[in-house]
Amino acid sequence: MTSATHTLGLEPRRVSVDGIDVRYFTGGEGDSLLLLHGLGGSAANWVELLAEALDRYRVLVPDLPGHGGSGRLVPRAGMSEFADVVAGLIEYEQAGPTLVAGHSFGGLVALRLAHRRPDLVRGLLLAAPAGITTRTRAAQRAVLIAGLLRPGRWVAPFRYRYAERVWYRRALFQRWFVADPLAFSARATVGFLDGPLEHVDTRTAARAMLADDPRLDLEYVRCPAIVLWGARDPQLPLDDAFEYARRLQARLRVVADCGHLVIGERAEACLDALDALARS
Repeated sequence: MTSATHTLGLEPRRVSVDGIDVRYFTGGEGDSLLLLHGLGGSAANWVELLAEALDRYRVLVPDLPGHGGSGRLVPRAGMSEFADVVAGLIEYEQAGPTLVAGHSFGGLVALRLAHRRPDLVRGLLLAAPAGITTRTRAAQRAVLIAGLLRPGRWVAPFRYRYAERVWYRRALFQRWFVADPLAFSARATVGFLDGPLEHVDTRTAARAMLADDPRLDLEYVRCPAIVLWGARDPQLPLDDAFEYARRLQARLRVVADCGHLVIGERAEACLDALDALARS
């Protein structure tokens, strides 16, 4: 069990979906809400949002296959296989139709889920979803190198000792992930570093992401959607946000002074968008 989710009182559970052992966490009461983390992340990435969401939603937060405490998919698995595992979890928990929030790679899984199983998805929050700019050669090289080196495993052991230190947060997050490391909380820092030591296979997810063109799915998405983007995202340009919103006919919310880790930097903006979806 990751410490970040444990401190919030979430219950850890496991289920086998198509032979894949999936660890997930659940808690709260209200409308169902499924949270899908990004590439190299884990359920604990959502710790800042969970601190408030548990008061109004019944939350399911899985470690996606290969990440955190979940087992791996077959090496050549694509986005559909990731989405099918998530669908199995929703069905097991009898949580559908549910609101689904996906961050970065998790946004791609959410889109494929909405395409393949529209009966399970009530609304989509896409927080800085990958898939458009990440199809460029430069982005593909960066993702594959990161997947091979797995830099998170080298810095994660020091997260409890140094999460309160600004220099630690600046060194880890400022250039590629967040707009303001001073405003990025120690709790969020621990949450984003809780998973790497447990990962068994993030390369399959990376390959699936790079091989997928989410624009092919967008015309099939019929549920309400909101696209959420950091105005200072150093990884994905705002042009991607506009394209997603235009093709989905979705509302676009751009968060000022925010980078790629919008779910940790501005959890209140994510929760406000989810509440808007719940009312729609």
